Amino acid sequence: MKILLTGTEGYLGCLLAPELLRDGHDVLGVDTGFYKAGWLYNGVDATPRTLGKDIRQLTVDDLAGIDAIVHMAELSNDPLGQLAPTITYEINHSGSVRLAELARRAGVGRFVYMSSCSVYGVADGEVDETSPVNPQTAYAECKTLVERDLSAMASDDFSPTFMRNATAFGASPRMRFDIVLNNLSGLAWTEKRIAMVSDGSPWRPLVHALDIAKAIRCVLAAPRELVHAEVYNVGATEQNYRVREIAEIVGAQFRGCELTFGSSGGDNRSYRVSFEKINNKLPGFCCDWDARLGAHQLYQVFHSIDLDSATFTGRGHTRLLQLQHLINTGQVDDSLFWSRP
Repeated sequence: MKILLTGTEGYLGCLLAPELLRDGHDVLGVDTGFYKAGWLYNGVDATPRTLGKDIRQLTVDDLAGIDAIVHMAELSNDPLGQLAPTITYEINHSGSVRLAELARRAGVGRFVYMSSCSVYGVADGEVDETSPVNPQTAYAECKTLVERDLSAMASDDFSPTFMRNATAFGASPRMRFDIVLNNLSGLAWTEKRIAMVSDGSPWRPLVHALDIAKAIRCVLAAPRELVHAEVYNVGATEQNYRVREIAEIVGAQFRGCELTFGSSGGDNRSYRVSFEKINNKLPGFCCDWDARLGAHQLYQVFHSIDLDSATFTGRGHTRLLQLQHLINTGQVDDSLFWSRP
């Protein structure tokens, strides 16, 4: 299968691309290159040919001969979306819908969209794919809008699938330290302490980056009738954790780390998610990782590269800081297109 993978130079994309190549697929990457500065360790053995383009600049000709698109390249994480909500909607919603429309015109049969469990926002009890969405941020709202608009485009010739990933964690050469388990692990290693400002009571589902890659591989290999216009929560039901539990798991792996909690308050998002559908319906899928294994993996990586505070807190591995740098230095314009020197 010839696959167009957007976001090949991102946290998830750089791990997924080699897996797709090993599966025998012909992979063409697309990445605008915002995060080229971030390379934590040498951890992949293959990279695909990659177009250096913003998804908003792709053309039908770029999609010639493509059988499936895996679309990951959006402005990621909630603080980034709140920084520039108008641009977030332009890229994450309008840009993604435009890409799907180009795909239909080019005769691309499958479109795998990276959505997020953040669409559930604040929820009482356990939610599944049939539950109402309750997005709390521009990032999450864009996910719901793309799901809505691409669902309406589904046809005999165009088959979208929506992957609502739990919060990712785990090591990647294009590391992100702005997501919860990775962030707490970095704090534990560099500062020997985790001082939480909240009581850690909200719920978060977690899933390892390689398990997200596994889910995508399973969708691409699955019969069309199992994935056509389907929504899948990506993760495992037993990997719903309170944030306090995540901190305690990290603390147990990074021995000698001081762990403290604050009072209640802060981020009000809290949701527990059922992942029974993907584990029961999608052939070949189950999670190989849990939070404990992920924290141990990060400990080993940090030890092997002697991670320092400057790297952990630097812009190379924090999306918001890197984009702010590109904006402040005039390397990208107000619409986040690269500026010509």
